[in-house]
Amino acid sequence: MPIRLLPEGTVNRIAAGEVVERPASVIKELVENAIDAGARRVDITLAGGGRQSITVTDDGSGMSPDDLALAVERHATSKLPEDDEAFAIKTLGFRGEALPSIGSVSHMTITSRTRESETAWKLAVGSSGKSKPEPAAFPSGTRVEVLDLFYATPARLKFLKSDRAEYLAAIDIVKRLAMANPDIGFTLSDGDRLAFQALAQQGELFEARRDRLAEILGREFRENTLGLDTEREGLRLRGFVGLPTFSRGSAQFQYLFVNGRPVRDKLLGGAVRGAYADLLARDRHPVVALFLDCDPGFVDVNVHPTKAEVRFRDPGLVRGLIVGALKHALHEAGHRASTTVSQAALGAAKPHLAPGLPLNSHGGYARYQPSSSYSSPVSPGLVEAGMAYQAPTAGLAEADLAPLARQMNEAPADAAEVDLPLGLARAQLHETYIVAEKRDGIVIVDQHAAHERLVHERMKAALATEGVKRQGLLIPEVVDLDEGAVERLSARAGELADLGLVLEPFGPGAIVVREIPAMLGATDVQGLVKDLADDLAEVEEALSLKERLDEVSGTMACHGSVRAGRRLTVPEMNALLREMEATPHSGQCNHGRPTYVELSRNDIERLFGRR
Repeated sequence: MPIRLLPEGTVNRIAAGEVVERPASVIKELVENAIDAGARRVDITLAGGGRQSITVTDDGSGMSPDDLALAVERHATSKLPEDDEAFAIKTLGFRGEALPSIGSVSHMTITSRTRESETAWKLAVGSSGKSKPEPAAFPSGTRVEVLDLFYATPARLKFLKSDRAEYLAAIDIVKRLAMANPDIGFTLSDGDRLAFQALAQQGELFEARRDRLAEILGREFRENTLGLDTEREGLRLRGFVGLPTFSRGSAQFQYLFVNGRPVRDKLLGGAVRGAYADLLARDRHPVVALFLDCDPGFVDVNVHPTKAEVRFRDPGLVRGLIVGALKHALHEAGHRASTTVSQAALGAAKPHLAPGLPLNSHGGYARYQPSSSYSSPVSPGLVEAGMAYQAPTAGLAEADLAPLARQMNEAPADAAEVDLPLGLARAQLHETYIVAEKRDGIVIVDQHAAHERLVHERMKAALATEGVKRQGLLIPEVVDLDEGAVERLSARAGELADLGLVLEPFGPGAIVVREIPAMLGATDVQGLVKDLADDLAEVEEALSLKERLDEVSGTMACHGSVRAGRRLTVPEMNALLREMEATPHSGQCNHGRPTYVELSRNDIERLFGRR
């Protein structure tokens, strides 16, 4: 078959296939054009999920009739400098394919007017070509109407999802562009219902972005994220990173931007995962919004047709900046946990009404007045301690309450300790949970999860300074394993020794453990070694254990922490609380679960109908 040139219409449709994947792609290109044109308001309207129609209207600089005619020609642009340098792009778009590509697979009409012009101009584009600009009525700015998308390529229509799914994809695109441009107002509707609106924010960029993100992602995002602003070698990273306990089941809540351009980049996503590596379980993902600004020549935005991916001149510098900045911000957060933990606890709490007790006007119990013939078994000592319960207690003897009263009376009542961040230990429930009192509420701590994080942080600190101290086992312990597990552990024996675990092969199917990290104390050696063997099965051979410290020391910490089911004394409980306050990341265990729940007095009063 001889070589021949393709017809222009076919070439345009091929180009459209690269740039226009779905209605959301059209919206992205048109909104980016509006932003580049200096718009301060962008309105988007869809019908049929974008299949039937897409209209994007902006109040930007507009186009003259000559510019309008050139805008729909292939490889025409206003977004490159005079030297046509294509590797220092300062705008969101620069290639000339978008408008002619969209026009080749739809019926497109563009109406535009500059601020200086007395009239607007309109031009139509379709698979058969373009019309000449004609005068039209329109205020300054540009409106692009796209009808019957993919009518010229019906095969592409078969791959589109439902109207609802396409509509949601469009909303996601607009939200990401709105996050990067807080000074611009956005609306998106289906013609009848407004699905998204973001008002233009005023003031300094950092705070404007925080307000815009809170407007889009909700109040919880503002309450449970940490701000960061750092620079290194010409790169500036600003944004907001979520507390580990404010995590999600997928990475779709990670919003990454390079020079104002929304991207889904493997390097950036990998750096975020690395920063949270020892704070979240593998199936949990942090919530972040990061804005990286750099010299346009440092980044190539033309490695993907839709500019969704970028390539950096020095990827190691970018990764190091992101990992370091996020780790520092999370370290500064200390023991803080997300407010969503308390909200979830309140949501799970269900007040139960005792039969026969009347309700007050607020929905809580009315004060119970015992009859004169009723004699309360509550002791005077409990009344003085504020623990009297003015209700019948049939079958409950005073002796049953005495141990609790004695424990409460013996607990110190130092006001300074009650004012500490995690309060003063008052009780232990089910030999698993510590209940602490604060001046304005209570704190409930999972003792195993909390101690697991503390041991993990101690191990990391020791490894970074003098090394992990070891203690020899009086009787070395033999652990039976399959041959593959024995080989994996033996190959990493030297690195495990640096972490305080000394072991060696003991035949083809066993390992003998001679020393363990001293900080673990009495631990389940069998379970520890088997879990480590499983961890090593997932560690890439090229990575050292120190590089995967989160995997290994986290497993060790879990086995060396205070287990659920162990009774603690009041001094032990308070010592745990004080160490949590002084330890970074202690608000979550090594798997990203919360270590404590804090309930304010107002929260508790609402549970009992007092508010």
